[in-house]
Amino acid sequence: MSNVCVIGSGISGATIANLLSKKYSVDLFDKARGPGGRASFKRLDQLKGFDHGTQYISPKTPAFKKFINELIKKKILKKWGGKHLFLNQFKKEKKNHTKIIGCKGNNDISKYLLKSINCYFKNELKKIDYKQKKWILTFADGQKKIYEKLILTCPFPQLLKLSKKYIKNPFINKKIKMDANITAMIVIKKTNNNISSYFFNDKILGWAAKENSKKRFKSNLDLWTLQSTYNWANKKINKNRENKELNSKVLIDKFFKLTEIKKTKILLTLNHGWKYSSNSSPLKIKSYWNSSVNLGVCADWFVGPRLEAGWISANDLYRKIKK
Repeated sequence: MSNVCVIGSGISGATIANLLSKKYSVDLFDKARGPGGRASFKRLDQLKGFDHGTQYISPKTPAFKKFINELIKKKILKKWGGKHLFLNQFKKEKKNHTKIIGCKGNNDISKYLLKSINCYFKNELKKIDYKQKKWILTFADGQKKIYEKLILTCPFPQLLKLSKKYIKNPFINKKIKMDANITAMIVIKKTNNNISSYFFNDKILGWAAKENSKKRFKSNLDLWTLQSTYNWANKKINKNRENKELNSKVLIDKFFKLTEIKKTKILLTLNHGWKYSSNSSPLKIKSYWNSSVNLGVCADWFVGPRLEAGWISANDLYRKIKK
């Protein structure tokens, strides 16, 4: 029987599962169909698809840069070239802003870290109980699992619902507001546009990325990922499922207007709402570990909105567990 359970397969879950697997037997569960969390890849076929969450990685800390460079050498990741237009007048783009992406999809990091881990997808955790020094986990389909150690990497609102009575730290009582994001993915006829991505100066549409420019596939069609601003998504996210066609249309209309690409027939539209996309206000701690009950929490929202934050949080938790 495995003695450690990790919930979530995003960068935090994949990293902590990989680190703990050096000493423990680890199982990982995720409610999604596959790994990646916020860096999930929406696949159309074997090669084509959309990075509909995290768009790219731009490492900042020396430790994360080293980790990313190792994955580039192993051809798990690569640089995203092409022309990237930074149109937002209210934010500054740093010089030499390197954009790193997965060779097949931006969930490649999670896939790499989890290749030797027992992973169980389409399993949503509904309840946790701590009895007789064991964690009893109840999943949506009614199955129960028992573990000695439990690591949670879920968004803060979900963590609060699951585990508030077991966490003895002031952070659990904070009002942590996680921003939402609404993503529209479209397939259109080939155009003469040679831009890889746009960062817009707009209240509704924040970002657009041309998936073809990532050179993972060849196609006679153009695939674009359109992502909203946080402020607009925060207002729309609760009813996005009912209004996904309307919300997608708003983003698509903005896209054609702002890029000045000639409006053409949309051959396919997909919509995904990220209710708990990120937290832009870091906490005073990078992770949480309670050795008396063997409960750990790591996630990007401890550290910041970037994917790198999740990796930092997971490594911080691992150091606490090792003590």
